[in-house]
Parts: sequence; C-alpha cells; structure tokens
Amino acid sequence: MAEESRDIRIKRLRMRAAHRGTKEMDLLLGGWAEAHLDAADDAALDLFERVLDEDDHDLYQWISGQRQAPDYMAQLADDLARAAASRLGR
Repeated sequence: MAEESRDIRIKRLRMRAAHRGTKEMDLLLGGWAEAHLDAADDAALDLFERVLDEDDHDLYQWISGQRQAPDYMAQLADDLARAAASRLGR
C-alpha cells in the first residue's frame, strides 16, 4: 500500500476530529484541528492521531479539567482547553 501524503493525512485527521459522534468533541477537536494541523510537525500529527483514538467521554473530561489527562497528552489537553476558552471569549 502506498504511503499517504501529508496533505491527505491532515485532511483525514480533520475529518476524524470534526466528526466524532458528540457535538462537543466535534467542536473542540475539529476547531483545534482546523487551526493547527497545517503547521504541525510529524510528531504532533502522530500525537493528535493517538488522541483521536481515545473515547470522547474521556477526552471531554481531560480537556474540561474534570480529570487529569494521561501524561502523553497533558500538554495537548491544556492547549485544547485554552483554544476552546479563547473561542468562547473566556
């Protein structure tokens, strides 16, 4: 199988981020993906893809601060929370 191009990978990640199954996560992850994925390096894309494999309920709790995020994604959870607060004018 041919390796997917960077552009296709970013489009695929954006689609997965914006179509999660819960509106809250569609907005949180989809908005962040739209704003940040083009500038992300391969390691950041790998991390985001790993995050997209997590359950929406867990992600929401980690991003909203209801539970501590796993170490591997703690910084990204903080970034997602700040981005959401910024979009909401908080």
